[in-house]
Amino acid sequence: MDYVGPIAACLFIVVAGRSLLKGRYPHAVLLLSGLAMMALALALGYRLPPLSEPTGASFFDFFRYIEDSFAGTLAGVGLMIMAIGGFVAYMDDIGASQALVRIATRPLKWFSKYPYATTSMLIPIGQLLFVTIPSAAGLGLLLMASVYPLIIRLGVSRLSAVSVIVACTSFGIGPASAITVRAAAILDVPVVDFFSSGQIPLVIPASLVMAVAFFFVNRIADRKLPEERREELAQDDADAQEKAPAYYAIFPVLPLLMLLLLSGVFSVLPVPLELDTTTAMIATTAIAAAVHALRVRDVGRSLSSLKIFWKGMADIFATVVTLIIAADIFAKGLISLDLIGGLLRIASGLGLGAVGVGILMSVMIFLATILMGSGNASFFAFGPLAPKIASGLGANPEGLILPMQLSSSMGRSVSPIAGVVIATAEIAKVPPMAVARRNFIPLGVALVTVLVVQYAFR
Repeated sequence: MDYVGPIAACLFIVVAGRSLLKGRYPHAVLLLSGLAMMALALALGYRLPPLSEPTGASFFDFFRYIEDSFAGTLAGVGLMIMAIGGFVAYMDDIGASQALVRIATRPLKWFSKYPYATTSMLIPIGQLLFVTIPSAAGLGLLLMASVYPLIIRLGVSRLSAVSVIVACTSFGIGPASAITVRAAAILDVPVVDFFSSGQIPLVIPASLVMAVAFFFVNRIADRKLPEERREELAQDDADAQEKAPAYYAIFPVLPLLMLLLLSGVFSVLPVPLELDTTTAMIATTAIAAAVHALRVRDVGRSLSSLKIFWKGMADIFATVVTLIIAADIFAKGLISLDLIGGLLRIASGLGLGAVGVGILMSVMIFLATILMGSGNASFFAFGPLAPKIASGLGANPEGLILPMQLSSSMGRSVSPIAGVVIATAEIAKVPPMAVARRNFIPLGVALVTVLVVQYAFR
């Protein structure tokens, strides 16, 4: 059997992972690695993925792959993710995200006598927020500004408070999540269906188990810490930005409500609407802009604020969408070197079926995310391989994609170089590595829960 290509692909994965760990630009690392793998595959006589319109020259065909990836991504999932980015930026600018966090975290004050239980209760609440505010660093900073002072006053350590806040961003789910959108596109299924029937049944038990794990881990770990001076931290409400009214909290949730209530999931309308995530995001932005204009009574100011939406779209294009394209080329390189065939042959030789391969891929992506600091980078690179692997094993591709997708976002909470870990740790004045170490056991337990529920009970 020919293992030259798969071995070369594994070496490229190791080299790319080390480069990403050193902080090198992930877009360039993945793109150049993918092109190099395709060039090597061509030299070794492997078959490259088909092109829509070959140029007739191998050198230019490599760049045609990039063009095809741009065209395919921007026409579909790329536009959706850019709309999500613009929506999140606009909600943050008008204060709607802050209003939602203020309301959602009020119940924590009712349990102030039970500090570690209260801190752990933040995880399911934060996960609900993360469905509608799908920026890990953004939500983390919002929670640091609003909930962190409250948790500290309860008596838990700064490290425990930060670890739980980071854990709130551990499951990238919902129609507004870039990873979810990408996973649904790979499976060619509606995002809402993937969210409601695929992600929710897995995330609910995993989130609860993780909250229990954090309760014990933080309480035990804090007892081993030296006595800290408990600072009476008061939240500063005199923000430079005007505090938005409470009813603005409905805006971040509105796209999800539209998709769930109007598109047929709950059959509220006699004839369901054909809504998608992009349409819901743009429609909600228009509604929010109109309400905001009426409230501030300044049409010029309200209209000019919409530039935040376009800037948010542009920022997502420059970061996430281009990363998808680079990762797509990387995945094509892995496919060209027959990595999938090699994995299937190894799985067959070891007697591994779909479950064994699914567990192996999920753990690999979890570890890759820890090294890269980005769930997007790891999943966008390896996620497209799942349908071909599932086909070779005669398995359901969704059974592979779901744990892979969730493990990619979970790994981010254990990575000391992830943006959300660095940003929150800096505010709390604790080392990012300490946050990553504190999160490792609860996130490991959550990963095991996802794999057990997926492969033993579904």
